[in-house]
Amino acid sequence: MRPSLILLSARLLDPVTGRVLPQTALAAAGGRITALGDDPTVRALADASTTVIDLKGAVVTPGLVDGHLHPASGAELTHGLDLSHCTDVEQVREALARAVRELDRGAWLHGWGLDPNVFAGHPVATAPFDTVLDGVPAMLLLFDAHSMLASRRALELAGIDGPRTFDQATAEVVCDADGRPTGLLLEDAACELVERIAPRPTREERRERLATALRAMAAAGLTGGHAMDANGDSLAFYAELDAAGRLPLRLRVAPWCQPGTGADGVRALIEQQGTGGRLWRTAGVKLFMDGTIDNGTAWLERPDCHGESRHAFWPDPEEYTRVIGELHRAGVPTATHAIGDAAVRHALDAVEKARAGGGPEVRHRIEHIETVPDDTLSRFSRLGVTASMQPTHCCDFTRADHTDNWSRRLGEERASRAWRCRDLYDSGAVVVLGSDWPIAPYPPLGVMAGARHRRPTRDLTRAPHGPEQALTALEALQGMTVNAAHAAGEEHEAGRIAVGHRADLTVLAADPLTTAATGLPDVPVLLTVLAGRPTHRDASL
Repeated sequence: MRPSLILLSARLLDPVTGRVLPQTALAAAGGRITALGDDPTVRALADASTTVIDLKGAVVTPGLVDGHLHPASGAELTHGLDLSHCTDVEQVREALARAVRELDRGAWLHGWGLDPNVFAGHPVATAPFDTVLDGVPAMLLLFDAHSMLASRRALELAGIDGPRTFDQATAEVVCDADGRPTGLLLEDAACELVERIAPRPTREERRERLATALRAMAAAGLTGGHAMDANGDSLAFYAELDAAGRLPLRLRVAPWCQPGTGADGVRALIEQQGTGGRLWRTAGVKLFMDGTIDNGTAWLERPDCHGESRHAFWPDPEEYTRVIGELHRAGVPTATHAIGDAAVRHALDAVEKARAGGGPEVRHRIEHIETVPDDTLSRFSRLGVTASMQPTHCCDFTRADHTDNWSRRLGEERASRAWRCRDLYDSGAVVVLGSDWPIAPYPPLGVMAGARHRRPTRDLTRAPHGPEQALTALEALQGMTVNAAHAAGEEHEAGRIAVGHRADLTVLAADPLTTAATGLPDVPVLLTVLAGRPTHRDASL
């Protein structure tokens, strides 16, 4: 088979050793790497149909994979007013005022990316914005996508005038001492009260927003992602884009299993495994063990400073354990959202119990792991549980002096155990890096940089939060290449530059291992290749 793509004058980087391979050229056919060698030898394999690109000494890494993102829901949630750059209430108020002036009468205002730190320790509520949003139905999604602020008019239209009860143990319509809603809605069940009455874009608009977001991800150097939801029309969208040749990322999709799913629902999730298309497939199940620390909905072994974060997401945590056992026996890998120390411990306990009951070898994962005690670290390696981390959450939403909302809620002891990437790596755990987009930006060079410098990306001169937990440049690269492949059970066909491996490649203008962490996000992505086909090509090539 003649190659469809040949890359010449390349520095081929091995993410296992950190060394540049002796070969300088690569050929791909049928979506796989078919030859490595010197330029003349590999060039001779080409025919008239082969795309030949001279990389002029650029660095080639295995395709970068985001270990945790939400492409379809992210494309929808990030439509509207971007509040992620606001650092105080006044900036938010000014941004809202500008947006309101441009709104048609009666139209809804959608905002996203709101950081609770803008409230400077005061309650997260709509009160500071009531004057600006007077009569305007507005939904302002907080950065964690687990909570939102709904304006007075939005609450009125949704018929929310007091507290509600929900099947989700951590969901809440937050009310003041007089029982009046403050505008803060916690977790999906509460947020949906407003979301379901707000206007929605058409199906075609949502699919095209997804397509646009995926193209931008490819241009940033991503060749794949572990998509942590299959909600709404997302699977249908992936299928349609794949069939049309418009899917620029290889996606591994984990549908959700929520409390109350029931036996029939769990069986349906098991039967769904392996379905998909050429570039996407359903693989694994996503579960939640808690919410978020910033909202007081995480599950901590001791309550936070407000007396919150005391409960699991599952009203009966043992039901979660039973579901993990059933999925394990069926050979289905699980990915559990577990942020607080109690949530992480329970998720590990569930995996340990499932493994003790026998069954196939399954690679389970825990997502986020924002604070864990010392006695938890070694269990990841011992149980073969992947640690899926999002270092830019630590960079952008916490502070070295612990004056941020996350740290204040936890207190000094637990805040000093923030995102223990280094300790987990050293304990033998497989650490996978991701963005959790739309919670944080998806460009993979920024994710790897954050794992190394742990500084606020808005101001890299500020002190790092927990610099002792930083990863090396090679470890950060491994977190988005070989480790991501291992977590997916694909280490024999992905994550390295080798004959027979997938021709998923990222080409950079500089070596990510020798570039300073603070400068890494600015390194140009020259070429992104998926299954031997360029999905992004810089004009300089």
